[in-house]
Amino acid sequence: MQIGPHQLRNNVFVAPMAGVTDRPFRQLCKRLGAGYAVSEMAASNPQLWASVKSARRLDHAGEMEPKAVQIAGADPVMMAQAARFNVERGAQIIDINMGCPAKKVCNKLSGSALMADETLALAIIEAVVQAVDVPVTVKMRTGPTPQRRNAVRLARLAQDAGAAMITIHGRTRACAYEGDAEYETIAQVREAISIPLVANGDIDSPQKALTVLQRTGADAVMIGRAAQGRPWIFREIAHFLATGEQLPAPSLQEVHTLLHEHLLDHYAFYGEFSGVRTARKHVGWYLTALPAWHKTRDQFNALESPIEQLRAIEALFERSMNEHDSSTVFESAANDTPFTNRRVA
Repeated sequence: MQIGPHQLRNNVFVAPMAGVTDRPFRQLCKRLGAGYAVSEMAASNPQLWASVKSARRLDHAGEMEPKAVQIAGADPVMMAQAARFNVERGAQIIDINMGCPAKKVCNKLSGSALMADETLALAIIEAVVQAVDVPVTVKMRTGPTPQRRNAVRLARLAQDAGAAMITIHGRTRACAYEGDAEYETIAQVREAISIPLVANGDIDSPQKALTVLQRTGADAVMIGRAAQGRPWIFREIAHFLATGEQLPAPSLQEVHTLLHEHLLDHYAFYGEFSGVRTARKHVGWYLTALPAWHKTRDQFNALESPIEQLRAIEALFERSMNEHDSSTVFESAANDTPFTNRRVA
């Protein structure tokens, strides 16, 4: 799998997710088998570039290459400026967000709202491609509404404008994350374009990944919500696609170690005050499989320091190791991935 000059390790990718795919999470996913990861979406408005949030989203120090940045906006000139700004700061691939269904994004006519205005969408792609000398990719949905699925036409336009890769989430903007993803449109896009195509939406297991690749003809799969609290899903899928064999689920001890390492990186990245607060959602995703977690969650979320969080997690794992077969607890969790209220770009 290749994007421009960048040869990727495999065809199992991390989806850009607002508030989730920060540098610590991307690094962990790559270490656990992901072949490629895209950052949280960065604003195209120059007035926001100096904010603390934007500074963190633009921080790729030490990150495994290639470094990919997703940008969002509705003005071709500003999007071109944002692309140049990010490339100057180390971005090696620029991804254009035409897939986010969030109201706060679509109300500004960006994200998946752009699919309803193909002229503007094409102008943005052309402006960004002309502005930078790195590969430009586009993430979109199947269309604005189920009655207007225009991904095939827009993907052709994007390819003609110079896009290096297209990612399609198998829902329309109107669908948000309701119902099941559909893959027929992605298969139609595969027939219409020759550049690499990535399938996204409801891929939560190695078997589902293989099924989606077979049904769509896509070159790669992109995993979003199913990776929240399960970053090892990338090695599971990559191994299954390469060998046809299912890896065993991680043990309680391994998950404890991974979570501990993730949190140390997370605290270092955000600082103690913000790190403690933003870590809570990650901890909840990791530990939802443990019955003991649901009894202690409220107490955990009241903790105010990294050391208190780490000690509470250690105690929880010690208790769980005494109560459960450590080889099966996360195996059952993989078969029942809760997506409700999880955010994704």
